[in-house]
Amino acid sequence: MTSQNSSSGTFKKFIIALVVIVVLALAGTGIFYYLRLFGPNVTDKQGYLYIHTDATFDEVYKTIREQGIVKDTTTFMWAAHNMKYITHVKPGKYRLKAGISNRSLINMLKSGTQEPVTVAFHNLRLKEQFAGFVSKKLEPDSVSFIKYLDSAKFAEQYGFTRDNIYTIIIPNSYQFYWNTTPEKFFKRMYANYEKFWTAERKQKAAALNLNPQEVSVLASIVDAEALHDDEMPAIAGLYLNRLQKGMKLQSDPTVIFAMNDFTIKRVLNKYLVKDSPYNTYLYKGLPPGPVMMPSVNAIKAVLDPKKSEYIYMCAKEDFSGYHNFAINEAEHKVNARKWQQALNDRNIKR
Repeated sequence: MTSQNSSSGTFKKFIIALVVIVVLALAGTGIFYYLRLFGPNVTDKQGYLYIHTDATFDEVYKTIREQGIVKDTTTFMWAAHNMKYITHVKPGKYRLKAGISNRSLINMLKSGTQEPVTVAFHNLRLKEQFAGFVSKKLEPDSVSFIKYLDSAKFAEQYGFTRDNIYTIIIPNSYQFYWNTTPEKFFKRMYANYEKFWTAERKQKAAALNLNPQEVSVLASIVDAEALHDDEMPAIAGLYLNRLQKGMKLQSDPTVIFAMNDFTIKRVLNKYLVKDSPYNTYLYKGLPPGPVMMPSVNAIKAVLDPKKSEYIYMCAKEDFSGYHNFAINEAEHKVNARKWQQALNDRNIKR
């Protein structure tokens, strides 16, 4: 009886010990998997992870390893395989938060939950400058953007030309995903262009015998002339007067644009003979495209110009950035002599 009780007790102890071992093993396994998936792993060494279009998992892993984005790359690799991320890589700019787990990081990357990029642009003179600026904010390079801006086929599908396609861009602040393609970027620009050109604004343009593109081209000249926004309506009114009278615009910024030398501060007579469709001293009417990215205020100034009889203007001799306006050539010559003397006094020769 005593022997049987002893054997039974030993067996019970064995079972209990076995259960304890199994429980501990399961607990250890659970902790092991928990730490690999849910334990903090992302470091504070980088604020963002950039994944390029068509990047493979191996390339993503290399970036993560080389930039020290996670503390334990082995557990990240294990989690990536178990969560099937290696076949679901999505490009983008991803915000990193120090201390998040492999699971949180991989869920974000796998779902493509990236942070939008704010792109704000104003008064960029040339298409090339614009392309270069945007390419620093988004994944595509500047060449990719220029290809669209220089494409006649692209321009025609939206009713523009290669010369005036730049007017499709309305300066503002926009949000894009970092890996936005140039095609999607310009579709967004056109959608905003259409939204900006309301029926009321189109009616105002028509009343001036201009279409929206022509308004923007004239606005670019107004913008280039005006240092102060409050003078834009007066400048716009002057140029509209010249257009209506069939006079040449004779705008210095168009000559500077034709010369492709934006260091010019004094437009000399020798520049006025530059043969270019942009030289409004040689050719009547508007140039074929904008001489800079027109601001919204300049566009509004053209649509709501200041009524006057002015047909001449010249920079004020006090270098305030404002202009002296005149209704005849005699008055203008007086103003011009004041300005030329002021330039001479400051030894500004070109």
